[in-house]
Amino acid sequence: DEVLCHVDDAGRHLCQEGCPLAATMEDGRPRSAEVFLHHKSGHRTPVKVYGAPIYNEAGQVIGAFETFSQTSSVLAAHERIGQLEELAFVDTLTGIGNRRYLERELTSRLADLQRLGWRFGVVLCDIDHFKRFNDEFGHATGDEALQMVAQTLAHGCRAGDCVGRWGGEEFLVVIGNLQHGTLWQVAERLRLLLASSFLRVQGANQRVTVSAGAVMAQPGEDIPGLLARADGLLYQSKTAGRNRISVEPG
Repeated sequence: DEVLCHVDDAGRHLCQEGCPLAATMEDGRPRSAEVFLHHKSGHRTPVKVYGAPIYNEAGQVIGAFETFSQTSSVLAAHERIGQLEELAFVDTLTGIGNRRYLERELTSRLADLQRLGWRFGVVLCDIDHFKRFNDEFGHATGDEALQMVAQTLAHGCRAGDCVGRWGGEEFLVVIGNLQHGTLWQVAERLRLLLASSFLRVQGANQRVTVSAGAVMAQPGEDIPGLLARADGLLYQSKTAGRNRISVEPG
């Protein structure tokens, strides 16, 4: 009945296929997994689940129990926001980093790239047909959609990554410690989590998708040049049909 509405990091609905608890009841083996639950505010949040079988006196599996706990990525996200609030780097609507925070982060990472060779990538995301969504459901619901996207991105990132609202319906994710070949995989994971998020509006589930451009930063590059390349690929995603990631060939 999909009470949990949980998905894995590929956006697969686990109530329909791949439910860890159902597998435990079938083979009697305890198992754990990280899943993404649907928060009442619409976004996806990662949760660690552990399931174990329950036996009767004859040794037959008659049920199972499941525990849920916050993952380290959620705790790290909360800690980051607390630190940013002290420095006035938080976007007041969405609760994630603002443009000032992102510019400071990009400046620092570009300097590390130039001096130490520490590679990083950026993913510039834009909500598809956001004006149409606002017109149909109103600006208050549009604000809820922005919050949903922001929180799904924040909870879908690793502890060393950062995410912020670049402006309007645009969001920027800065991803460290990766090579070009894994940039698309990380960005696609975030896109799938966003596509599985939804708001309950007027008795129906309303979803938004994002288009994005993802690039690896280059030594000697500045912020405008880096974002111009990402924006060009974002436009490519829009013209190719939306709800997709475009990455520079590596």
